[in-house]
Amino acid sequence: MVTLNSADSALKSFYLDAISESLNMKVNPFLAKIEHTSDYVTGKEVRKAMRIGMNGGIGAGTETGDLPTAQGNTYLQLTTTLKNLYGTIEISDKAIRASANNEGAFVNLVNEEMQTLVESAKFNFGRMLFGDGTGKIGKITDTDTPWIYVTNIQNFVVGMYVGVKEAPYEYQNRRVEEVNYEEGCIRLDLDPVNPDDIVGLYFHVYGSADNEITGLGAIFSNAELYGLERMHHGMMPIIEKDFGDFSEEKVEKVIDTIEAKTGERVDYIICSWGVRRAIKEYYRAYDMPVKYIDIDGVKAIEFLGIPVVVDRFCPEGTMYLLTSKHFKLCQLCDWQWLEAEDGKILKQVPGKPVYTATLVKYADLICENPSAQGMLTGITEI
Repeated sequence: MVTLNSADSALKSFYLDAISESLNMKVNPFLAKIEHTSDYVTGKEVRKAMRIGMNGGIGAGTETGDLPTAQGNTYLQLTTTLKNLYGTIEISDKAIRASANNEGAFVNLVNEEMQTLVESAKFNFGRMLFGDGTGKIGKITDTDTPWIYVTNIQNFVVGMYVGVKEAPYEYQNRRVEEVNYEEGCIRLDLDPVNPDDIVGLYFHVYGSADNEITGLGAIFSNAELYGLERMHHGMMPIIEKDFGDFSEEKVEKVIDTIEAKTGERVDYIICSWGVRRAIKEYYRAYDMPVKYIDIDGVKAIEFLGIPVVVDRFCPEGTMYLLTSKHFKLCQLCDWQWLEAEDGKILKQVPGKPVYTATLVKYADLICENPSAQGMLTGITEI
């Protein structure tokens, strides 16, 4: 017989490992590729030493001459705070009682909740990977009640709750009711009040403003990174703007520049859909075969022996040239259920016949060598 206690036990003993595996390995191919580690976590912070340059104790000499003098390595200290990542499921009291004498029905109920959780995580954590940590998901460019026009329309989906941090309370914790991807506009569960006042401001996922992981948007910006100014050697990636028409030779030149500067070889490329089409069209124009490789179940184009993975959240006209070994997801621990003082993870929502359980991970993304990364923007899409 299914009870609240047995449901709680099942979530702890059976579902935790499965859901952790899904959240770690199925959310995003790049996040699945990089190392997940707790090695550099100190309290609520991540502290990682970044080596600069080489040791000076290497050289050539004569048989009777002085030996090279060993020189200590030079390091920079990368510091970031652990971000609080959550995933919540909800089960109604009615659903638990209805499946009390049918374990199969309960399993189906929980499986459906878990699948929804993974899909939501895939969307939100995948989006965070390309963000700058501020939680901004789109700039408001215009309004035409009830529609609000935004940039980065791919960051919005029906059912998400958003807010405009600088706007009145009417724009906080609003549900997205409709998304028009063709026109680049959304409709909320409340018509805009004084809509012109919000033009030029940004939507955030409600509650996430300035609380998201340090994504690629931060690594490829001009702002301070991991507590360090960009003037420090090794902190500035290669960025080429206004790239224009796709060309294998032009991309190869940037990859070679990264290797010449850092001694590192790009091994992972992420691009937008339109850029992937441009790559395929380039090969067709020169009567060259398009080669594909499988990356953890994802079909990727092979480019100079490097997988090119398309991502829905990659900005238009953009290609990231990444040296993946320098990325680490630093975490205090793997996904765990939040437990009450009595050890229970299913908790009743006050005043409602509903129980929730919340998964949590405290983590942030570290790039220990930003200069070994590259970004091309302004690529002509097809």
